[in-house]
Amino acid sequence: MPESRFTGARIREQRLQRGIKQTDLAAAAGISPSYLNLIEHDRRRIGGKVLLRIAGALGVEPQLLSHGAEAALISGLREAAGRVKGGAVELDRLEEFAGRFPGWAEAMVGAERRSAELERNVKALSDRLAHDPRLAESIHEVLSVVTAIRSTASILVETRKLEPEWQARFHRNIDEDSRRLAEGAKALVRYLDAAPGSDADIRSPQDELDQFLTENAYHFAAIEKRGAAAIDAVLDAAEGLTLPTARHLARMHLEDYARDAARLPRATLARALADAGCDPPALASETGVDLPTLFRRLASLPEEVAGPVGLVVCDGSGALLLRKPIAGFAVSRIVAACPLWPLYRALTQPGAPLRRTLLQAWRDARPVRAFAVTEPLGPALINEPPLLRGYMLLLPADAHAGDHDTPAPVGTSCRICPRQDCVARREPTVMQDGF
Repeated sequence: MPESRFTGARIREQRLQRGIKQTDLAAAAGISPSYLNLIEHDRRRIGGKVLLRIAGALGVEPQLLSHGAEAALISGLREAAGRVKGGAVELDRLEEFAGRFPGWAEAMVGAERRSAELERNVKALSDRLAHDPRLAESIHEVLSVVTAIRSTASILVETRKLEPEWQARFHRNIDEDSRRLAEGAKALVRYLDAAPGSDADIRSPQDELDQFLTENAYHFAAIEKRGAAAIDAVLDAAEGLTLPTARHLARMHLEDYARDAARLPRATLARALADAGCDPPALASETGVDLPTLFRRLASLPEEVAGPVGLVVCDGSGALLLRKPIAGFAVSRIVAACPLWPLYRALTQPGAPLRRTLLQAWRDARPVRAFAVTEPLGPALINEPPLLRGYMLLLPADAHAGDHDTPAPVGTSCRICPRQDCVARREPTVMQDGF
């Protein structure tokens, strides 16, 4: 639909908004009122000189009359129309509406954007209430203390003859539990007052390291260019690393980063990605590096280079050392992970890479491809346990054409996993009947 089609309607709307009579505008433009009337009803085309004179008389830019609303406004109206349910929207008249009523059009687009923002906030808060491990643990602590106080109070009420010694002990228990309840409630309120994703709950060195890596998107351009010589400058610029142990952990991570970047430069990996796509076995074969090094390098690249990439690293005990999540697959920062992940299976068969499509049990979960492998730390010693480190690379399931595996159902962590009848469950869930 050409944009000039509604020029007359825009002229009429601007004239009426300013209270100018049709005859007065026609006189100012040097045309007859009847000709202006035909123009305003889009029955006559308008020449450039006449348009300039009309725009001057109305005190507006000629482009506003000839081109009407901006493309962004039309696009916003189209998005708003797409969300309308149960009613027919005249999409072919969007430009006419925006041209004749630009104020109303802006208001409608603004309301639509605000509505979408509020829906996103509600969704984020809903997911936070359902899947935030720190929040779940806080609620569990409060409910546990309430249950303990209720049990103690029931004993005091129902036992008529209670020895003074036991009575004093129960009173002391109620006092201690009530203090715990008060502290737990205060901590819960403080946490709920903090916005989702805020830094208010960062306390441990591992928390600070996670935040440091997240803020830098796990990529350090200075180290890519200058290697280990840039580590001190990167750490000096990291204001969030306030704890000495956190800085030590960050230095260890950056030293490993520099070694990996030297073994597999970004330019080399980018060329391999362009040739083979994000296919770890093919990339390892083309670049000549081992899978753990490749996993770490893929996770350190910007998303525009490698696409969405997640990485989970654990030691031989299963403790998580690094967590880089990917959309649709949650990785808890607080509690232990799901024992069904291939990450832990890889620890039982060192040196044997695994691949599996996974799907977690929560509303916005998406299938992901997981590649898992272990890496020995140091040489094998007689009568000494092998020291291993496990890696699990996460990629979107649709990122690899031809990958049609049936997703294996897994969880996030037992405490916040809603899956029923799971043989790997180690503790009840707080999401349904776990309290």
